[in-house]
Amino acid sequence: MKNIHHLVAGALVASGLAWALPLAAQKSGDLSHADTEFAQKAAEDGLAEVSLAQLAQQKALREEVREFAKRMADDHAKANAELKDIAARHNIQVASTLDRHHEREMNKLSSLIGGDFDRAYMSRMVREHRKDVKEFRKRANAKQQDDVTRFAAATLPTLETHLRMAQATNDIAQGPKRTADRETGSSKP
Repeated sequence: MKNIHHLVAGALVASGLAWALPLAAQKSGDLSHADTEFAQKAAEDGLAEVSLAQLAQQKALREEVREFAKRMADDHAKANAELKDIAARHNIQVASTLDRHHEREMNKLSSLIGGDFDRAYMSRMVREHRKDVKEFRKRANAKQQDDVTRFAAATLPTLETHLRMAQATNDIAQGPKRTADRETGSSKP
């Protein structure tokens, strides 16, 4: 039976249908397709978090937003380094520059000033961290535990803290808009 599996695998590879086999069958001990995709997406998003946080440290009107951004830059840079090490051990190609989607987000935020920037950045941070917590929780609870699932489990508490911080800082950033107090540098209350 083992020989038949190898013959079928060889035939699939020769015919260009290697994708039909699970990744584990293609390369013993390697990560699953889901883990590989998760690692690549997490690396893209982590790179964007650091870039946006650096922008926020320069452009934010409120000190609370700048402090939040500093924490994001520090924590996500650390997580990015850990993920890059995992990717290298498993021969996973991860992004080293922003993709088009994140570049557009960066350009959009770059064009804002004052309270407008603070509100847009913080709204994005709440939205992104909700999504990240959900994705990391799902990956951390995967049946097959490996380097990626352990990374997700270890990173999840930090992301949950980031979400709480983002929500609190977003409330501060949105406050003047809710009370119609105009902030310096804002195009609208």
